[in-house]
Amino acid sequence: MTQTLSGPCLVEFADCCLSFYSNIWATSEDYKLLENMNKLTSLKYLEMKDIAINISRNLKDLNQKYAGLQPYLDQINVIEEQVAALEQAAYKLDAYSKKLEAKYKKLEKR
Repeated sequence: MTQTLSGPCLVEFADCCLSFYSNIWATSEDYKLLENMNKLTSLKYLEMKDIAINISRNLKDLNQKYAGLQPYLDQINVIEEQVAALEQAAYKLDAYSKKLEAKYKKLEKR
């Protein structure tokens, strides 16, 4: 007993097959798109890893250079403190010389 599909049943079966195939094809395309996106994301992460490695290397170099400059920076700080102390001494000396000048003028008028 072999039954064959006829007329509307055959059309309905073809539509179901087409719909099923379309769904499978769309899902397959979605997976391909996801696969491509994952590959691109992986490449981007590799690029970012390389950038991070370069940044780390450059930071280490800068820290080494800074450590090499540290004695000079310390000397600059000491000199700056000495200059500030010298400046204060100069202000005091100026004030004292003005006092002496005023006393001298006062004594000269007598």
